[in-house]
Amino acid sequence: MKIISSLTTVLLFLTFVLMAFVVISSKASGGEPNFFGYQLKTVLSGSMEPTFSTGSIIAVKPINNISTINKGDVITFMKDQTNIVTHRIIDVRGSNQSLQYITKGDNNEDPDNEPVLADNVIGEYTGFTIPFLGYLMNFANSKIGSALLLIVPGIVLLIYSGLSIWRALREIDDTKGKQSTEVNS
Repeated sequence: MKIISSLTTVLLFLTFVLMAFVVISSKASGGEPNFFGYQLKTVLSGSMEPTFSTGSIIAVKPINNISTINKGDVITFMKDQTNIVTHRIIDVRGSNQSLQYITKGDNNEDPDNEPVLADNVIGEYTGFTIPFLGYLMNFANSKIGSALLLIVPGIVLLIYSGLSIWRALREIDDTKGKQSTEVNS
């Protein structure tokens, strides 16, 4: 019973710490958390299925040398001022300063309308995906989500700790009661 109690306490604490990390990292980076130098992006459409599904979290590695990107690689890029897209490169055109990538979603029939300029490339997909966690990340980025994901695990941890302390005190009282009964007999 003590092992289960200890495991529950550790799991609740780790959940609280993880949620705090996700919320704080999301807010600090402007919406997308960073983890050991990788950007975590939420997949919002099915254009890359079956490579990754809608609602998944993918890890994107920032690119230091644009010349390392080749046909077949999956890149994340700025489509315009507000939209970020992750698609596969189907063709590379130009060189050096005029380098452009023709991209296409794996689930799309046609290539994207506009070529991607090298300057607009944010990073390269690393192959790391966590299905459905993106829904939680989007919720965590909302005001209500941020509050709930920090407050609820904290409250649950406090309640569980309070119950554990109450049980321990009750056991101590029971032990003292038995000892005083034995002494009086």
